[in-house]
Amino acid sequence: MEPSVEQSPHHAYPGHWEADVVLRDGGTARIRPITTDDAERLVSFYEQVSDESKYYRFFAPYPRLSAKDVHRFTHHDYVDRVGLAVTVGGEFIATVRYDRIDATGRPASAPADEAEVAFLVQDAHQGRGVASTLLEHIAAVARERGIRRFAAEVLPANNKMIKVFRDAGYTQQRSFEDGSVHLTLDLEPTAESLAVQRAREQRAEARSVQRLLAPGSVAVIGAGRNPGGVGRTVLRNLLGAGFTGRTYAVNSALDADQDTIDGVPAHRSLGEIGEPVDLAVVAVPAERVPEAVADCGEHGVQGLVVLSAGYAEWGAEGRERQRELVRQARSYGMRIIGPNAFGIINNSEAVRLNASLAPERPASGRIGLFTQSGAIGIALLSGLYRRGAGLSTFISAGNRADISGNDFLQYWYEDPDTDVALLYLESLGNPRKFTRLARRTAAVKPVVVVKGARHSGSTPPGHAVPISRIPDATVSALMRQAGVIRVDTVTEMVDAGLLLADQPLPAGGRVAILGNSESLGLLTYDACLAEGLRPRPPRDLTTAATPQDFRDALAEALADEGCDAVIVTAIPWVGEDGEAEQGDGEVLATALHTAAAAGPAKPVAVVHVEIGGLAEALAAATSTVAQQRPAQAQPSGPAPGRTPATPPATAPPATTSPSATTAPPVTTPPPGDTDAAPEAAESGGARAVGRIPAYPAAERAVRALSEAVKYAQWRRQAAVPGKVPEFLDDTIDEPGAAARIDAALGKDPDPRGRPLSPDEARELLACYGIAVRPTLPAPDAEAAVAAAGRLGYPVALKTTAPHLRHRADLGGVRLDLATESAVRRAYGELTELLGKPAELRPVVQAMAPRGVDTVVRATIDPAAGAVLSFGLAGAPSELLGDTAHRLVPATDRDAAELIRSIRAAPVLFGWRGSAPVDTAALEELLLRVSLLVDDHPEVVAVALEPVVVATQGLTVLGASVRLSPPPARTDLGPRRLSNY
Repeated sequence: MEPSVEQSPHHAYPGHWEADVVLRDGGTARIRPITTDDAERLVSFYEQVSDESKYYRFFAPYPRLSAKDVHRFTHHDYVDRVGLAVTVGGEFIATVRYDRIDATGRPASAPADEAEVAFLVQDAHQGRGVASTLLEHIAAVARERGIRRFAAEVLPANNKMIKVFRDAGYTQQRSFEDGSVHLTLDLEPTAESLAVQRAREQRAEARSVQRLLAPGSVAVIGAGRNPGGVGRTVLRNLLGAGFTGRTYAVNSALDADQDTIDGVPAHRSLGEIGEPVDLAVVAVPAERVPEAVADCGEHGVQGLVVLSAGYAEWGAEGRERQRELVRQARSYGMRIIGPNAFGIINNSEAVRLNASLAPERPASGRIGLFTQSGAIGIALLSGLYRRGAGLSTFISAGNRADISGNDFLQYWYEDPDTDVALLYLESLGNPRKFTRLARRTAAVKPVVVVKGARHSGSTPPGHAVPISRIPDATVSALMRQAGVIRVDTVTEMVDAGLLLADQPLPAGGRVAILGNSESLGLLTYDACLAEGLRPRPPRDLTTAATPQDFRDALAEALADEGCDAVIVTAIPWVGEDGEAEQGDGEVLATALHTAAAAGPAKPVAVVHVEIGGLAEALAAATSTVAQQRPAQAQPSGPAPGRTPATPPATAPPATTSPSATTAPPVTTPPPGDTDAAPEAAESGGARAVGRIPAYPAAERAVRALSEAVKYAQWRRQAAVPGKVPEFLDDTIDEPGAAARIDAALGKDPDPRGRPLSPDEARELLACYGIAVRPTLPAPDAEAAVAAAGRLGYPVALKTTAPHLRHRADLGGVRLDLATESAVRRAYGELTELLGKPAELRPVVQAMAPRGVDTVVRATIDPAAGAVLSFGLAGAPSELLGDTAHRLVPATDRDAAELIRSIRAAPVLFGWRGSAPVDTAALEELLLRVSLLVDDHPEVVAVALEPVVVATQGLTVLGASVRLSPPPARTDLGPRRLSNY
C-alpha cells in the first residue's frame, strides 16, 4: 500500500518491506510500512486495544490518541523513524515503531546505530505470535538502515512482551531502572536467533496445513443442484469417506424451497449457515471465485481448496487472476491449496476427510503424498491402491499458488501418522528452503521425490519459480546431499515408498537372495551388482520348494549376521501331483510373514512372477506371529519414521558405496509400537511385521532396496554431521579480501558484474590461502626466454586464447622446456601451427610436480544458492559430465565425499598401481574455496583449472574469478510467504 501524499523527504515508500506471514495458529497476516493514509485505521485499531495494553505501552492511562499522536505515528522517514503494521482484512491488528536515538536517548540520525522500539498488539490477537514476527521484520528493517541495537523499556508486569524479547535469540542485556525493565538487543543474527526463527516458522506453517487437513466443518461452494459436476462430486466424496465434522453445501442459485443437497444442509451463502466454517472447497467458475473468497473471508473461514481452473495455466490474464486470488485470500488470513487443484485427503480416523475428486478414500497407511499434478495424483493413488499401500494424507496442489511442498514438509516433519513423504514436484518455488526442510525431515523419515519438468524452459504454466542455471544432474546431487531420495519415475517413487514405509532400514548393502528360480535369482544378483550392493550368491530352493522351505530359508538368512537385507524370488511351484498348488500366494505370504516376524529386523522384499494373490496377501495388514526369536538376533536397522530422534554415537567415513559402511547399525525398533518392541526383544517373542513389498521385476525391487541402503547410510552420517573448519593460521585474511572486492566492484558496481584480471584473481585467492602459480606473458620468443629465466627452468609454454584454454589436445601446451633453445623451438612451433602471438596470447609458467589434473569450481545459482563442484580436468568432467556437487558452506565430510563421489575417483587413490595423490590437500583446497564464497557473496564464480594434485601437495595453475553485487538472500531474512 503506497502512500498517496508526501511521506518522506529521504526515502520513497519501501515496498520490499511488505510481507505476508504465517502466524503461530496457522492464519496469515500482512506486514507493511505505516503510511500517512493510515490515520483512520490507526485510530480504529487503538480503540480496540484494552486499557491494560495501552497502559503497558505508554506507562500511564492513555484512553485515546491525540491528533498529534496520530500524525507522529503515521509520518515516518523510513530511516530514523519507521513504523510497521500487521493487517488482517485490511485492518490493523498490531503495530511496531522504532526511533533512532543517540547515546543519551535523544532523537538522532546516522551514524547513530541504536533505536528505541515499542510494540502494541490488539488483545484479541495476542498469543498468535504477532509480536515475535514483528520483531523479526523490524529488526531486519533496522539492520538495513544501519541500526545495530534496539533499546526497549518494559513494565515488569508486562511478562508477554518481556518474553518476546527474551525468546528471540538475540544477544541482549537487561537491567532494572526507574521502575521498568531496560532491555538492549544486539540485532546481529545469531545461531540461536536463526534457530528460533526457523522453529517458529515450522510450527506456524505446519499449523496452517493442519487447519486445512483437520477441519471441524467443510463447506462445498458450488455444489450443483443436479447430480454431476465438480462441486457435487466433492460433496459426494466427503459423505462417502465418512467425514467426522459438519458438512454444508453452498450454491447461490438454490431454489427457494431447496434446503438440502444429498442430505446435506444447503445454503445460498456462508452467512446463512450461522455456524463457523473451517474449510471451504471452491468449485465455481473462475470469474465467480472472488465473490466466494470474500464471502469466506468475511465469515471466518480458515482455508480454501480451490478446484476452479482458468488461472495461470491459461496465460497472462489468468496469471494476474491467480495473483489477485492469493492477495485476496491472504488479506483475510486464509491459505489456499490450488487453484486448479485436485483436492486433499486425510485418512486419520478422527477426521476421514476426502475433499477431492478421488471417488474413493484410499486405505489408511503411513505414507504422505504431495503432487503438483492432478493427473499424476490420480495415477499415484491408483498405483498405491493396487499395491495395497495406505496413505496418511494426500494433496494435489494444482498451480501451487500459495501452499506448496515446503509447507507439507513442515507438517510431515512432526506428523505422527506419516512415516514416509512422497512428492511429485514440477517446480521448486524456494529451492534453498526446500533443501533445508528436506534435510531436516530426512533426518527422521524418508523423503522421496520425483522431479518433473526437469529440462530448461519446461516449467509448467502457473508455477512462479526462480530461474536456475545449473543442470538437473546438479540439482539431483544437491538433493541427495540433503538426504532426499531422488528417483526418476512415479513407479520408482511408489516402489521405494512401499519398502521404506513398512520395512526397517538396512544396516548395510549385504543382500541375501533366495528363491525357487535359479534364473530369477541370477537376475536379482546382477541387478544388485549394478546398483552397487554386495549380494551373496543366490540360494536356489529349486522348483519343488514349499512355503515351509521358503519360511525356513528366510529365517536362516535373517539370522545371518553377514546379511543386511533379503530378497525373496518366487515363481509358481508344483505340487506332488504335478499341478500348481491352490491358494499358493496366500500360503507363501503367511510363511514369509512368519519368518520375518521371528527374525531380526531386516528389510525383506519379494520378486514374484505370476503367483496369484501373493502381492495382495503380502500387503495385508501388519501381523504379529508368536514365535521364538533366535537368541542372537538384534534389530539391525531403524524403521523409517518410527525411530527416536536420538542419533547414533558414530558415523562411517565418507564413501559413495552404499555397501561400504563401518558404522555400527542404528538399533531402533522396527515398524510398530516403538515402546513395545524392546519388550518383545527381551522376551524372545515375536515382533510386529509390516507389509512385505512385492515387485514384478527384480530390477525394481533392487532399485528400491538400493535407495533404502543409501538413505540409511546418509542417516547414519547425518547423525554426526560434518564441520565447517575454521582455519586458525594466518592464511585467511577476510578483511583484506573484502577490501579487494570493494575496490574491484567500485562505488557504483555494474549489476552484471565483472571478471577479475589474472593478477586480481591471484591476489584475492591468496587472501584465503590459495596460491596460484604465476604466469608471465610472452608476446614474442625473446619475452618467453626472459620469462623462463625469471621463473626458473623447467617451464611450460601455453596459449591462453579462449578457444585454446585448457586444450592440451589441440597442441596449445608445451611442457618440460628445460633450456632456452627448447623455449624458442616450442614458441616457433606454436605460432607456426596455431596462429600469431596476438591471437594465441602465450604465457610462460614454471612446471608443477607431476600429478592428476583436476578442476574446482564454485558458482552462485539464483535458485539453489552457492554450489561447490569438483571433477577431473578434461574429458571426464567436460565430455562425460563426471562432476560432483555440494552446497556451500561445505563441511569436512562434504569435501571428502566430493572427491570420492565422481566415477573417476579411483584415479586419485592409486588406480592400476599408480601412487595415490594428496587428497588431504585437495580437501583443504575445496574447503578454502567454499569459505571464500560463503564469506563474500559478491564472489559469484570461481574456477581453478587445472589443479595438479601430486603425491604431496597440489598446484593451482589457472584461476578465474567473477564478482557481482550480491544477490538477495530470501532464506536468511525474516519469515515471509512467497510473493504472489
